[in-house]
Amino acid sequence: MDHAYLTPLILAIIATATPLLLAATGELVTEKSGVLNLGIEGMMLMGAVSGFVTAKLTGSMVLALVAAGLTGMAMSALFGFLALVLLANQVASGLALTIFGVGLSALVGANWVGQPIDPLPVLFPAALAELPLVGPVLFAHDFLTYLSFGAIAGVWWFLYRTKAGLILRAVGDAHDSAHAIGYNVVKVRFLATLFGGCMSGLAGAYLSLVYTPMWAENMSAGRGWIALALIVFATWRPGRVLIGAYLFGAIAILQLHAQGAGLDIPAQFLNMLPYLATILVLVIISRDAVRIRLNAPACIGKAFHPAA
Repeated sequence: MDHAYLTPLILAIIATATPLLLAATGELVTEKSGVLNLGIEGMMLMGAVSGFVTAKLTGSMVLALVAAGLTGMAMSALFGFLALVLLANQVASGLALTIFGVGLSALVGANWVGQPIDPLPVLFPAALAELPLVGPVLFAHDFLTYLSFGAIAGVWWFLYRTKAGLILRAVGDAHDSAHAIGYNVVKVRFLATLFGGCMSGLAGAYLSLVYTPMWAENMSAGRGWIALALIVFATWRPGRVLIGAYLFGAIAILQLHAQGAGLDIPAQFLNMLPYLATILVLVIISRDAVRIRLNAPACIGKAFHPAA
């Protein structure tokens, strides 16, 4: 295949997969602690609008990323208070968080719709990106793209090579037993939820600061739901989350290339492909109930009652 065609294709896949990987990495840690947060879509949108508005007002991308991460954490803290402190139903609370985030982000960003902004700059010097073949693929990316790789590697190390990761997994698999030996289940889960919110906020910031870069209502376009599906696709394993994010990113880009190639297929059907692929993969994986039971946190979605 011609490198003049292959390189832009790879770059497009990376750009499409990065927000999925960021959001799914955060949700992986959250679910490993036994918490199911369905509010990723809302947190992404709030991160996107807060990061964009901050960058527009201050001109600082650092402050924009900080604002996006903190906004995602604030949204997840609201969910954590409802689900972990007040013991509200996690599914209902997560859905409410998404609806709340969609509406609030539209309100906050009403005066900023369609305004362009300079994108987040490339992290490495331009000379490295000009190297033949590998230069654009390895060195032509922004900070958030490299963070997505570092985060998934760091999460793997944290979960399987540290005592804190072992405690988090223990809380997700047997919260009553973890409580009985002295671990603060609510604290562990709250911190995991905050991490998930921060990563979702940064995933949203990637959309408004890099991928577009501008603010538009509902610009996450269902990516939060795909990130949720990725966790099941990966059977709660970090390495498979990385593979899944790039698989779905490739499907999304290939449907755009299919439209550009003029294939005699309705554009509406091609636009459905990433979501149809998500459903198909989930159906296939759900048939292997044994694997899901072995890898899924046993207490996911279950409320913890300290007095029980």
